Amino acid sequence: MTDFAIYDMDRTVTRRATYTPFLLHCATRRAPWRLLLLPLVALSMLAYVAKLIDRGRLKEINHRLLLGHNRHPAELKPLVDSFAQAVLETNVRPGARAAIARDKAEGRRVVMATASYRFYAREIAEQLGFDDCIGTNSILGLDERVHAKIDGQNCYGPAKLVMVEQWLAESGLERGHVRFYSDHASDAPVFEWSDEPVAVNPHDRLRKLAAARKWRTEDWG
Repeated sequence: MTDFAIYDMDRTVTRRATYTPFLLHCATRRAPWRLLLLPLVALSMLAYVAKLIDRGRLKEINHRLLLGHNRHPAELKPLVDSFAQAVLETNVRPGARAAIARDKAEGRRVVMATASYRFYAREIAEQLGFDDCIGTNSILGLDERVHAKIDGQNCYGPAKLVMVEQWLAESGLERGHVRFYSDHASDAPVFEWSDEPVAVNPHDRLRKLAAARKWRTEDWG
């Protein structure tokens, strides 16, 4: 039986979100002309706010605009590596590093579960000492290129719990005690499923939910 510590990434482990900064990082270094498409990125975000598209479709549109329709993993690797290094240097909460060290010292398997794309979140997770990374997957075509299309579900809200349970079933590991950290109420399904929910730097909605459910809250700075 294995005990787990499962972490959300954006604004939990990191101070700031990473998805759009990653796409901007790639566009700036590989194809600066794509920055001219930022007005279309803004329009897609307005479409999301107006509920004309969902989060998954928003990701696909912005991926295509700023990174391109498809990219070979060899093209992406230096971009992923340099972005991960920037995140590690400037965008990781001190409390997250301390919590990861504590959970590993307790013998827990430390897992990241993030709505961000796994192909770049995995590198950040590995550098921080995580054992596994669950995230939104991109389609890898027969041409062995990463496409601007989500493979399966966007790892957000109820879908995150489905993907965590699927990963656990496929891992062959028997569930022991599960500690879960997140900053956002969208992760309520995983909070409820876990044995030890911890609201980290919670926004107002999660703060109220944590108080009502008597979940622990922590400030990671």
